[in-house]
Parts: sequence; C-alpha cells; structure tokens
Amino acid sequence: MKDAAPQTVYLSDYTPFGYVVEDVHLTFQLAPTSTRVLSRIRFAPNPDATDKVFFLHGEELNLISAMIDGKPVEPVVTSVGLSCPVPEKPFVWEAEVEISPETNTALEGLYMSNGMYCTQCEAEGFRKITYYPDRPDVMSVFTVRIEGPHPVLLSNGNPRDSGDGWAEWRDPWPKPSYLFALVAGDLVNHSDTFTTCSGTEVALNIWVRPGNEGKCAFGMEALKKSMRWDEEVYGREYDLDIFNIVAVDDFNMGAMENKGLNVFNSSAVLASPETSTDANFERIEAIIAHEYFHNWTGNRITCRDWFQLCLKEGLTVFRDSQFTSDIRSAPVKRISDVIDLRARQFPEDQGPLSHPVRPESFQEINNFYTATVYEKGAEVIGMLKRLVGDEGYAEALELYFARHDGEACTIEDWLKVFEDVTGRDLTQFKRWYSQSGTPRLSVTEDYADGTYTLTFAQHTPPTPGQDEKLPQVLPIAVGLLNANGDEVVKTTLLEMTQAEQSFEFTGLASRPIPSLLRGFSAPVVLDRVASKEEQVFLLAHDTDAFNRWESGRTLARNSLIAMVRDGAAPDQAYLDGLAALLRDDELDPAFRALMLSGPSQAELAQALHEAGATPDPDAIWQAKETMADTMAQSFRDLLPKLAYEGKVTEPYAPDAEQSGMRALGAATLALQTRLDAGAAAQKQFDKADNMTLQLSALGQLIQVGKDTGAVQAFYDQWHNDRLVMDKWFGLQVGAAHPEVAVDRAAALSSHPAFDMKNPNRFRAVFGALAMNHAGFHRRDGAGYDLLADWLIRLDAMNPQTTARMCSAFQTWKRYDADRQAKMKAALERIAAQPDLSRDTTEMVSRMLG
Repeated sequence: MKDAAPQTVYLSDYTPFGYVVEDVHLTFQLAPTSTRVLSRIRFAPNPDATDKVFFLHGEELNLISAMIDGKPVEPVVTSVGLSCPVPEKPFVWEAEVEISPETNTALEGLYMSNGMYCTQCEAEGFRKITYYPDRPDVMSVFTVRIEGPHPVLLSNGNPRDSGDGWAEWRDPWPKPSYLFALVAGDLVNHSDTFTTCSGTEVALNIWVRPGNEGKCAFGMEALKKSMRWDEEVYGREYDLDIFNIVAVDDFNMGAMENKGLNVFNSSAVLASPETSTDANFERIEAIIAHEYFHNWTGNRITCRDWFQLCLKEGLTVFRDSQFTSDIRSAPVKRISDVIDLRARQFPEDQGPLSHPVRPESFQEINNFYTATVYEKGAEVIGMLKRLVGDEGYAEALELYFARHDGEACTIEDWLKVFEDVTGRDLTQFKRWYSQSGTPRLSVTEDYADGTYTLTFAQHTPPTPGQDEKLPQVLPIAVGLLNANGDEVVKTTLLEMTQAEQSFEFTGLASRPIPSLLRGFSAPVVLDRVASKEEQVFLLAHDTDAFNRWESGRTLARNSLIAMVRDGAAPDQAYLDGLAALLRDDELDPAFRALMLSGPSQAELAQALHEAGATPDPDAIWQAKETMADTMAQSFRDLLPKLAYEGKVTEPYAPDAEQSGMRALGAATLALQTRLDAGAAAQKQFDKADNMTLQLSALGQLIQVGKDTGAVQAFYDQWHNDRLVMDKWFGLQVGAAHPEVAVDRAAALSSHPAFDMKNPNRFRAVFGALAMNHAGFHRRDGAGYDLLADWLIRLDAMNPQTTARMCSAFQTWKRYDADRQAKMKAALERIAAQPDLSRDTTEMVSRMLG
C-alpha cells in the first residue's frame, strides 16, 4: 500500500518544541544490517513553549530500549515517532535502536555506499538514525563515539579521542540534527592547512577512496580560496580546529554542509584535467565555496523551520555567485546564472509547481529544494543589495551575524537587520518571499523637449493558490545611449513600487536608445517590443555586457520563432551583428562563446507558449538546426580565426582565461562539424590531452552520427572511472538525434554499467533524455513512457531522486493536445502506483492539479 497519506504542514502553525536539548551523546556500533545507535540526551522544559507534549521523530527504527533518568519506560511508538510522559523538570532520555544502513537505498539517514558508511540528514534524515526532535530550531552540542573496524571514523566538530576500532568527536557549536554527519570506511586523505586571519592553523582534509588521491588538489585550493574570500569579503573566520570533506559515490545531491564534515557527491569534488571538463572544475569550485560559506549562513545561523529554507540557501547561493564572479568573469557568471534561472526557475514559476520563495505549506519538504528557493532566493538577495547599496548591505550583514549567531532564524529576522541599519521599510519588499510567479514588466517611452520618460507597468500572472498579486518592489537598472553609442546617462537604479510608474530623464540633446534591466537587475520578464535596428545597435554598442548579450539573444530568439511559425529564413541582420561581435578581439572568448550558443529548444518552446502559440518540438529542433547550418556557412571565413583564438597552447589550467578560450573553441568546432561532417572533431578527439577537448569532440561526432568508433574508444579508455562513465552515458543520449534519443536511453539502461541505485548514473541517462527536448517529446510518446517506467521502478528505492526527476513533466500543458494526453497519461500511471512514496505522490499530484 501507499505511504501514509501526506499531511500538509503550514507555516502559520509553527510552535516551539516543548523542550530544550541541552546536550547529546551518541554511540554508533557499526554493522551493515544491524547498526546499534545509543543516545543519551539531556532535556529541559522550554520556557518559551506552551505545548509540552514530548514527541520524538523516528522512522524505520527498531527500538531496543528506552529510559528516562535511568528507569525503563515503554513509549507509544508509531511509524513516525514516539511519545511518552516525562518529568516536569530537566531529565535524561536514553534509547537504543537498531538500523540497517546496507539496505537503505533511499540514501537518507545512515546508509552505505560501496562499503563506506555515510549520512545525509537534511532535511529529515536524522529521524532514520535515532529518536530525536528532528527539526531545525532544536539545537544542541553533540558528542559522538563511533565503534567499528574501519581505519577512518569521522563525525562533526573536533576529534576528542580515538583508539583501536573507535573514535570520539565533539562539536562545541550548537547545531540542529540535520547538520549531523558520520563517515566510516577505508579512506585516504589529501591534507593541507589554512591559517585564519587571527592566526589559527586549521587542518584540512579531503577524504577519498584509495586511487582518487590525485583528484583532490583542485578541490583543496578551491577550499582555501573560499576560506580566504569569506574572511576578506564577509569577515567570517572558520571556527573549528579541522575541516573535513568526504567524497561519496552514492549521494542524492551535490554536497552537504554538515558542520566541520562536509559530505560531497564525488562528482562535486574529484577533478583532474584528464577526467574533468572546464565546466566540472568551475562547478566543483562553486559547490565547495557554497558548502563552506554555509558554515556561517546556515550552520552558525540556521533556519527556525523548513519554510525558511531560502534564508540559508538563497543567501549562500548569492554568496557563491559573488565568489565566482570575483575570481572568474563577472559578466559571464551573471549571464550564466540568468540562463540557468530562465531554464529552470521561470518554468517552475509559471507552471503547476509554482510556489513562493518562502512557501506557506508543504507535504514533503524534500520537494522544496527547488530553483525557486535557491536561484530565485539568491536573486531576491541581489535585489536587496542593489536597493540598499554595498555599504548598507555590508553593515546589515555584520549586524545579522552579531545579532543572530547561534540562533534559528526567520525571513523576518533577516529583513529586520536591513531595516534597522538603513531605516528602510521593507514590508513591500517582503512580498518577494510570499508571492509566487514571475512578474512581467512592460514599458512605454516618450521624448519631448529634452525630456525622456519611461513608463513601466508590472503584472504577475495568477499561480496555483494565488490569483491576485500585489505590486512588487523592482530595482530597474537603466542606461541611455545616443546614436553614436555613447552613454548619455550611465547606469541608474530606478526603484519601482507601484503597478505603473514613470521616470523622467532631462537635459538630453536627442532621443536616446534605452538599455533596460541592466545586469538583469530584477528576475522579471521584460515585455518590450524593440525594433530589430535597436537590438542590432545594442548588440554592437551597449556598454553593459549582460544587455549586449541579451540583445543578441533576443535577435536570435525572434529569428528562430519566425522560422518556426512562418517558415522564415534566418535573420541576416542578426547574423551580421553576431559576426561583427565575434571579430572583436577585445571581447572575452567565454562571452563570445555564449553569444554563439543561442536560446535553447526549451526556451523557444516557452517563448512560443507565452506568445499564444503551441510549440512543436520537431519544428523547434529543425529551426535550430537550420540556424546552426546557416551560421556555419555564414561564418565559414571567420571560423579559422575563432578556432585560433580558442586554442590553448600552454599546459592545461582550469582558470577563467583558458576555460574561456576552450569554450570558444568548442563553439567553433560545433560550426565546423557542420561543414566537414566531423573531420575536425575526430582529429581533436584523437589528439585530446584533456577531458574538455575530448568530450566536446565526442559530442560533435555523436550529433553528426560519426560516433561509433569514438564512443567505443572512449569506453575502452575510461570504463573503470565512474565519473567519466557518467559523462559517457549522458552524452550519448543528450547529444543524440531526437529520433534515436529514446531508443539510445533504453539501450543504455540495459548496459552492464548502468546502476539505477546510483543517482549520478540514473540522472546521466534519464536526465539527459529529459534535456533532449525534441527527443523526450517524440510525437509517439515513447520518451514519456520510458521515463515513467523507470521513475516507477526507482521510487521504491529512492523517492527523493524520483520526485525531483518527475519535474521533467511540469510543462506538459504547453504542448499540443496529443502530447498533453500522453504526458498526462504517464503522470496518472505514476500516480496510480499502489506503493508510491510521499515525495513522488506530492509532486505528481501538483502537476496534475
């Protein structure tokens, strides 16, 4: 039968836990199917709580014994926890439970990954380890003893003592249970040290399986850069004697910020030039920074409840974006973030899974680790910083850390420090946390007698559960250019607070050309019909890098939409403007590579849907192919120059400069392949001395159907490397022709190296299928059926990964009636499963409405 019927939890129902946890002692006696967990916890009545019911969360636990103040008790045990009478004074709770890490395929709580014990407790995994008030506002210091025949035994905090077959750890900083971590296994470490700004030497370790020691150096340098950056930019110093990172092969997420013991998906920490691409290196750098930054924005100051998830995640995503911008290319980082926001968060905001940055309710908290909470949450932080200025932001953060260190906080606490520092009333700004949906911003213009007037109107369409929307605070960055391309008004921040609002610029000698929403200063859809001539002008002259890219993107999107709807030819004005930009040697190669990429098929489908048309995935794919073929022919004489500028002759380094050059080289190779049927790609594949070049060449060979030999050669070379094999699986589906993508995914799911229990491998195949737009949306519905089949199989093993991958169906209502019917049938088939998890039940129910 199904999991227990999902119960809706509401933000408005929050009440403090009736007891304070003063101290926690845990002992783990490790065994694959019979681990014993002994807990000794000191409780005291909470003077701030009115509800004194003693309830401890617990799931899938075998209770051996329980005692209060040394006397046995018999609590009432259910499938979700236990309760029993307790004294009206401080007392000691002791319990012994048995769990089975080896059979824990959900990868939540304490589980095993290829013989190694590890934990994942966020959001509610600790309740699968022992009975405890598993909620983020219950914080305590932890002492942990681990007993087992393993050479490495790790937990949070600082090592306290150890001996043959045991180790003890103590974390002196109070933390909620979701930050608990334990790792035990046969591991080796890549070690280093870091000296903090106050002179404290911290021991640093990256723990990996034997054989992976050579893939840790980049991650270690990224960690030290993060530690130094957080000191210099935010004034945050590390607060323990040791910082450990562990690489785990089986992990549902990218990484976890457990205090002093970060657990990482191995794909997010292991790197070498031979096995990792430039994109892998940048991702690793960003994730290591993100998890380290959580030490203060998430650990030292955590969330009062899971509705406040964006408090730690939105702020920390914003911080890791700042970090990447500072050490790499800020314009390229901003453009990349917006591409990701529009690809992942905008569809979420505009579909059945729409929810506010801070939701008002949930059934399964795992389903709210979303692009809205993370990426839109970060955009909200960015808007707040723009509104109060750099100095106001810095002062507010200092007050936030000073006022709330060691506390579990709310969005109200966060905004209050900004109000106290700046004197601003942020009541209206708070709507960004409570209103779902993407605002649409339209604009009209007027020029007379030297005065230029911009009139903006904002409107947020209805979303599930929110029909009426109030005006948001919108920071709109604007610059004005004259006909020569000179800035007559430098970037100015307009603050829009009304549904419709006008802004005047005076003293202008002629009608200017506006550059609106510079730097994407607010996460909105800008509805403005600009002439093709104006877009070409901005592509050539705009001094804001983001808007220069945006102009090119708009020209490309408009041309592709005309090709899909009207059978038009590729727009020559766009091609000419792009060619002129590509010839500009002063521009960052990474920026030029982004200009060549163009809008994705999914982005075009969304644009057509918003314009009132029904997107046809096959027609969209064909338009993209025609545009790429035309670009290759049009830029034929330019390609040798671009290829030269994209060629790196120095020894490999994953820095911004070389990565940008290789990105331009890959974009150039994609065009060249359309002219030579893969000859240049095969040559690059044969000679490649790093994974970036090898994989980009393999992708091009797959796209033109010249991949048979290369695919086998790649497998022969890398079949013993799990992370590289994830690339091999994913690229064959993601780069495949739409007609064969589904069949290829099906065939690869039968490959001996496919392992559905491993989230990375499952996502490699079926995530790639969902991203192959025309392939997944094949007219016969085979893509929908195949994904649904596998999600049904996976749900019993790993509900978290299943539920998140169900989002591939979230845009089902924007397609034609036949595809809608097939996708709806696939969703209904998933929903009808008798043993469906709570995670997947909620996701599918929301999509079906």
